[in-house]
Parts: sequence; structure tokens; C-alpha cells
Amino acid sequence: MAKWLRRPSLGARVPHHKGTADSATVDLPVPARVRILMQQHIGAPAKPVVEPGAQVLVGTRIGRADGAFSADVHASVSGTVAGLEEVTMPDGSRQTAVVIDADGRQAWDPALQAPAVTDRKSFVAAIARSGLVGLGGAGFPTAVKLDPKGKIDTLLINAAECEPYITSDSREMRENADNIRRGIEAVRRYLDIPACLVVAERRNQAAAGALMQAVGGAARLRLVKNRYPQGAEKVLIEKATGRVVPRGKLPADVGVLVMNVSTVGSVGSYLADGRPLVTRRVTVAWDAVRRPGNIRVPLGVAVQDVLDFCGLSQPPAKVLAGGPMMGLALENTAFPLLKQNNAILAMTEGAARLPETQPCIRCSRCNAGCPMGLMVTDILGALEHRRVEEIKKLQADLCIECGVCSYVCPAKRPLTQRMRLAKAALREGGKQ
Repeated sequence: MAKWLRRPSLGARVPHHKGTADSATVDLPVPARVRILMQQHIGAPAKPVVEPGAQVLVGTRIGRADGAFSADVHASVSGTVAGLEEVTMPDGSRQTAVVIDADGRQAWDPALQAPAVTDRKSFVAAIARSGLVGLGGAGFPTAVKLDPKGKIDTLLINAAECEPYITSDSREMRENADNIRRGIEAVRRYLDIPACLVVAERRNQAAAGALMQAVGGAARLRLVKNRYPQGAEKVLIEKATGRVVPRGKLPADVGVLVMNVSTVGSVGSYLADGRPLVTRRVTVAWDAVRRPGNIRVPLGVAVQDVLDFCGLSQPPAKVLAGGPMMGLALENTAFPLLKQNNAILAMTEGAARLPETQPCIRCSRCNAGCPMGLMVTDILGALEHRRVEEIKKLQADLCIECGVCSYVCPAKRPLTQRMRLAKAALREGGKQ
């Protein structure tokens, strides 16, 4: 029986718009060309290990992890390496991509086999070879997360999926339950974790319930309020366990390991067949999309190819990679899909039009809604006068950039963007 948590919540009540929750995943036809970025994770980009003209198969490693916080990258199609290309990221940086012309056969690399895992060391090494990163959006290399320094007593599976429109995790629970169970069991066994909780929002109870039938005794279900951002890592830990992660500390410091439900499903899948992460389920939705749904796409496919497959009612005025609260607006739809992308949202001019910004009325709704308990108005006041030490004392570095402050602001001020500037001021101040 699931336990409903009733602790007071901050954050915001956002419309969920989960119209694709019952849309079974459909495979995108093999594209003619993919551009697979070497930067698909937090940390150092992978180093390309293929040359133009090389023949690759699905699952062939094309990028080698370069450093502790990096991840291998693999070919998502079989075909010929056309070359290397520089791609502009949503943050303005330039990153290298391996361009592959697909042959349409989708032949898997025959060298791929289920890994031989016998202990924690071989388990972590196997996950590193899979190239897996956190699929909830952060892109943290999973092998690093699965090698914590302290003792973990609780594994939290994040199935909250609290952002509007996105239903890719919901479909994961309905369609990949056996691999999720296999992943949970492996993480618990090799990391010696005694307890596991699957945490979902109440409105996602049906999908979570279907998952729990397959998971059985490997985990217990906890339901949390339908309130954004319940899926944020530190918020989820507090709501599910009552533990608070101190400033500057990690979940492992309070004995908790958090994994997105699609990530742990990918762990189970890789252990079963040895095939690395080369595809991603993404929710394609919003008002410019003619046929919204959940689409499984090869990594590196152009966003435009996915939109063409789903159909557009009109040319979109704005396209987001991710959800409406934390997603990033794309400069153009030639951008290639990444491992951590879980949605493509295409909106018409009417939906994309921003409201006119008004002066602050000192209502403090931003402060009241912040899930991290930050004094947003004070931080932005300090930012305006470049008082870096005050920004530090107000703990602006705890901001998770969830977008709640901007969402609840009646003056429609771009508060989240300004909080990013405050965090940047802290980083710059630390370098002086």
C-alpha cells in the first residue's frame, strides 16, 4: 500500500497537460543523418575516436570519456562517419559532433554482449561502458553516481515527472517495468542498499501502480502531492525521507541515492543485453504539434526530423528541448537530440508570446514559492548593487533554477534568469 505524504509543500501548482500519458511509444524511422554530440553530460566532453570514412554499427563507441566526470558516446545508427562538426549549444557554447550518414540497416555491433558483473567494481565499470547519464535532465554520468563515497541506506527512484506535458517517464513505467526491476535489484545488490522507494506524484499513480506490480518486493511506493517541483532531487529527498541535504553536500551525505526511473530502467536493459544508450524516448507536444505523442528516437537526430514525423499545424514560433519550466529554447530545429532530452515542445505564436513585464509590487510570492526557501527579492536586490558577499550569505547557490519564482510572479518578471545571473556573479567573485 502506498503511503501518501502530507508534509507542507512550497513550489507551485502548475497545469499538468499530460495528454500523451496514454500514448504508447512509437519508433521514429531511421533518419538519413545524425549528428551525435560529444557533450551530452555534465563534465568534460568525450573525445572522438572515429575518423571520417569509418564504418560504424549501432552501439559502436565513437566518443571516449575524457576524465572522471565524462561519459562514453556510441553510434545510434549504422553507416559511415561523414566527419566532425561544430554545433552551437543552447547556452551559446560550441561543441563537437560526430556526423554519421545512416545506411538504414540499423545493424548492431556484434561485439556487444551482456556484461559480466560480479561485484560493485565490475558493476560500476559496466555502467561506465554503457555511456549512461541521468535521463531526468541533468545528464550526470551514472557510473559516478553509482560509486558514492559514503554508505547508502535508501535508493530513491524519481518517478515524479512533475513538469507539464512530459510523459516519457510515465511510458517508461508502463512499457519497461521488467528492466526497471532488474536495474533496481542490481543497484541494491552491488551497492548493498537495504531500502528502495519509488516516488511518484499522486496523478501518476496508475503508471506507478503498474510498475509496482512488476517490481514487487524490490521497492515500496510513495506518493507525493501534485506540486511542482516535487521531482527536484533535494525536494524529493525531503518529501520522501524527511532528510535535508545540507548546503554544499550531496544526497549521499545523508545516506540517499536518487535515480530517475528511466535511468534505472536503462541500467536494467544494459545488464540484460550489453547494448549502450543510443535511443531516447521523448514526449512531443504543445499546440503547434499535430500528432502529440511519445517517440523513441536515435540520439543525434535533428529536432526538425522528429517534428516532421509528428506533424505541425503551423510553423512553431518557439521550440523547447525539455519542459516548459526548465527546458531550453532552441535557436533552430537542426539541433541534435541529446541523451538527457525528455521532451520537444513546439508552440505557436500565441502560446510563445511573453506577457508584458511590470515593476515589482513587493508581494513576495517568489519568496513564498521557492522550494529551496530562498529570499529571491533580497538576492536580486543584492545583485542589482553587485553585493557579491551578500548574495553568498543569502545562499543563492542553492537555487535549482526550477522557474517557480518567474511562474508565480504577478508582474511577470524574469526572476529565474536573474537568479542565474546571481549565481554567475558568485562564481565570478570566487575567481577573483
